[in-house]
Amino acid sequence: MKKLLIITALAAATFTSCKKDRTCTCTTTITGFGSTSSSTVIHDTKKDAKEACEKQNSASSSFGGITTGVSCELK
Repeated sequence: MKKLLIITALAAATFTSCKKDRTCTCTTTITGFGSTSSSTVIHDTKKDAKEACEKQNSASSSFGGITTGVSCELK
């Protein structure tokens, strides 16, 4: 019984740290012009891919009455 439990735990740990292709979708919004979306593929663990994707976010900025911003999320 102990062997089965250990094998099951090791298998679960292996699957959770698996690197896969994950899609990061970013939406760029420009006031008065609308928004556009783009996607990139990140080959990594879910945690690391999420961090990499969120690093692409940018705070809103304004210049001459036009506001822009980028919002990214892992799909």
